[in-house]
Amino acid sequence: MMDIVIAGIGQVPVGEYWSESLHSLATRAILAARKDAGGILPEAMYIGNLLASHISHQANLGALLPQHCGLNGIEAYTIEAAEASAAGAFHMAYLAITSGYIDSAIVVGIEKVTDATGSEIESAITEITDYDYEGISGVTPTGLAAILMQRYLSETHAPRNAFSGFTLTARENAVHNPNAFFRKAITPKAYEDCEVMCDPMNQLDIAPVADGAAALLLTRADLLPKDFAHTAIKVTASKVSSDALSLHDRPNPLMFTSAQQSVQDACSQAGIVPQDVDFFELTDSYSIYTALSLEAAGFAKQGEGWKLAAKPKIPISTLGGWKGRGNPLGAGGAYQLAEAALHLRGEAGKAQLKNARRAMVQTLGGAAATAITHILEK
Repeated sequence: MMDIVIAGIGQVPVGEYWSESLHSLATRAILAARKDAGGILPEAMYIGNLLASHISHQANLGALLPQHCGLNGIEAYTIEAAEASAAGAFHMAYLAITSGYIDSAIVVGIEKVTDATGSEIESAITEITDYDYEGISGVTPTGLAAILMQRYLSETHAPRNAFSGFTLTARENAVHNPNAFFRKAITPKAYEDCEVMCDPMNQLDIAPVADGAAALLLTRADLLPKDFAHTAIKVTASKVSSDALSLHDRPNPLMFTSAQQSVQDACSQAGIVPQDVDFFELTDSYSIYTALSLEAAGFAKQGEGWKLAAKPKIPISTLGGWKGRGNPLGAGGAYQLAEAALHLRGEAGKAQLKNARRAMVQTLGGAAATAITHILEK
């Protein structure tokens, strides 16, 4: 099987871009990734986005973005899988190159939440839930995460502050990430004193939504130019799994079955076990998701993921995760992959992990209704 590699990455700092357009943010990331890849020309563009057609009033991004970044005429369209949209776009690019259909592709995750405000944003995000049973009753994704956390605390008898370590770690790691929204560490007291937003979750248990764009250029390893400037990162696995959208349709809501399945499938494809990876970029949009993702991946027994907040077995959220970097929704998966690639290239600056050779990157759409797992290797 041919080697598929990440040849270039580009990121726009996550933040609030009130006066900048959606296509401008995306173009900045795309051009940066192409430059990083030494000018390799992509044959297709796969776009990960969740909200553009709703709050930016802009659909058909597959026509809009190539027009603005000098790639008119290439195949291009949008992939939507809630917060896993960009990860899904990356998976499609991987499949297209692996199949021999194309030789190279640009993947871009883009989200522009500042095109709306307040309740309009919350209403739009709520569309990732099951409308007939959850959305129609006014339950938001944050509300569902709070329900999961409350049940988890009840069943495991974990102390309420058990999750604080996940947030403290993420915010500390974000200090050295130039693309992070929050580049300041917090203290345990700041976590304890933080306002409860959706009981039992406080404000620091929730990753704040923000604007962002990140891009990756994929190609075959044998097509890299001889004078390629940096380490290309091999994609050794890419797997997708799904679960019931409604929590009430799952036998055990506290078991992220799709996350578990996608990890098992990805590790099988890569010929490894989860313990063979050097770090794990998971979806920590809510603290409870961190614990459940660690359990699903096999790093903790069910009901014991919270214990890794104080005694981690593996580095997570290494450049701030969703809490430190910010939550750019459908673009989040592209940031995760770019951040993992930086570590594997040895280019993560002061945040650099020592001897990082293999990464597992998992992006969740909703409460693990969709789970996409990638294995990357140096």
